Amino acid sequence: MTSLPTPGLSYFCTLEVHLSKPVSVGPSAAGTKRVIPIKGGRVHGPKISGRILDMGADWQMILEGGIAELDARYAFETDDGAVIEIRNFGIRHGPEDVIQRLAAGEACPPQSYYMRSGARLETGHPDYAWINKTMFVGTGARLANAVQIDLYAID
Repeated sequence: MTSLPTPGLSYFCTLEVHLSKPVSVGPSAAGTKRVIPIKGGRVHGPKISGRILDMGADWQMILEGGIAELDARYAFETDDGAVIEIRNFGIRHGPEDVIQRLAAGEACPPQSYYMRSGARLETGHPDYAWINKTMFVGTGARLANAVQIDLYAID
């Protein structure tokens, strides 16, 4: 068999995504659906900074055992005028007491639960065209009224 290269990770940015209160869609065949509107925030990294636009949402499915499937779609505008769309799919789970505390808006150490994602970013801005050809992975933390996601480009 051919030896394939091991992918590396390069830190790209931190997203501080401000959230509105969750809206319950209700039970479905797979679990309980809820929508969490995105109302802004900040993005910053070594080569990028800007503001998260007041649009989009995280469409979550809460599965058996408190596992949350995260499916967020939103956009940010860089300080130099590029609009970049983010599609982020992830999983969050942990011990039942930690998940209950997160749901109540309490701060929990990010090491006490698992929150990871895969992200696609897209833009029409020529200075950021490289992101259209790059996959990203993220690690996250749920805060009282926000999430923090550190995104890494997969080399």
